[in-house]
Amino acid sequence: MRRDERGQSLVETALVLPVLLLLLVGILDFGRIMYSYAHLHMAAQETVRVGGLGKSDFEVTAFARDYVQLNEIDQLAISISPGEAGRVAGDYITVKLEYPYQFFTPFISSLFSSSLTIKAESTIRVE
Repeated sequence: MRRDERGQSLVETALVLPVLLLLLVGILDFGRIMYSYAHLHMAAQETVRVGGLGKSDFEVTAFARDYVQLNEIDQLAISISPGEAGRVAGDYITVKLEYPYQFFTPFISSLFSSSLTIKAESTIRVE
C-alpha cells in the first residue's frame, strides 16, 4: 500500500530553508568582517608610513580618512601616538584605527549588545 507523499518535499524545504538562509547570511557577515579588518590593517600600515615621513597629525588623519573605503567613514577613530609635538627622528610612531561593525545576521546581532569594534594598529620609526 502506497501513501500520498505529495507535500513531503514542501515540508522538508520549509524546515531546512531558514537554517540555510541563516547560514548564508552568517557567511556573508564573516566575510565582511574579514574584509574590514584586512582593509583597516592595510590602511594603518599606509597611514603610519605617512606619519613616519614627518607629516603633521592633521595630514596623517586626513590621509587615513581618504584611504579607508568603508560605509560610514565618520565612525572611524584614529589615534596617533606620540603626538606631533613629541615626535623626533629615530622615535617610533603608532597609528591605531578603530571602526564599529554592525552585523546583518539577526541572531548574531542580538547576541552582541553593542557593535563589534574592528581594531588595527601599526608602528614605524620616524625618519
